[in-house]
Amino acid sequence: MADLISKKTRLEFREYFVGTTLRHISQEFDAADVPCNSEYQYPESGARRGLVEQYYHAVDFSSWRDVRKILRVYESVMIALEDRIKQPLTGQKDEYAERTFSLLKRCLERDGFHYFDGKITPVAHNPTIDDLSDAARALDAHVLHQQIDRIRASIDDDPDLAIGTAKELVETTCKTILADYGVQAESSWDVTRLVKEARAVLRLVPEDIPDSAKGSEIIKRVLSNLGQISQGVAELRNLYGTGHGRDSRSRGLSPRHARLAVACSTALATFLFETHEARQQRTV
Repeated sequence: MADLISKKTRLEFREYFVGTTLRHISQEFDAADVPCNSEYQYPESGARRGLVEQYYHAVDFSSWRDVRKILRVYESVMIALEDRIKQPLTGQKDEYAERTFSLLKRCLERDGFHYFDGKITPVAHNPTIDDLSDAARALDAHVLHQQIDRIRASIDDDPDLAIGTAKELVETTCKTILADYGVQAESSWDVTRLVKEARAVLRLVPEDIPDSAKGSEIIKRVLSNLGQISQGVAELRNLYGTGHGRDSRSRGLSPRHARLAVACSTALATFLFETHEARQQRTV
């Protein structure tokens, strides 16, 4: 999968840190919980460049989970530069801060991010889909990766395909989880039945929530509604998505409708995968 932050942007932020100290670099990356690969030896000279690269080499830049941490570091850099612009240390215009801030902001924008008011937010990426991609990577779900890539490529240009794939994505998620529990999904099971069976093996049915648990009624209601998400996506797919013949004069839905279907499907799939991962960790 492609990197979410380009090498160009990483290099420019690295060069900003060259003008700081080793202690400052460690503080910034450690504060964002970025791991450090201390065994990596940067081939060029420069202790500060080398230290930044050791942090970079411990990060998977195609993983939204890892990239979030790096963006926190970059946010701190942008805030510091903004402060220098607003309140120059010498009382005069800080041309370095202005020039560097502008450069880094352009780099972020080229990568599909927007910086405003101390926050870097994704514009071109869908965090929900990327969260699901991280979960799929942990379980080596190859087919799911293909569906995620198809959704990314079609959500704006082919909303009907995105809606159809969103329904398939839920099906694949449930089948993958069931297989890990030794349950063979039957060919007659529709998406609603698949979600029901996945919830059962993950002990996500309302009956598994004790009445004494805090907020038990709310938890039970939310769990009961989980299956309705998949049912709604399936109905949308039947009406507008790919996989069923339609009148040639019928009109499909717009990207905003596709995003709704995709958001529901990926939120459900991510929750199921993360629950599955948590259950596995408890048994190790």
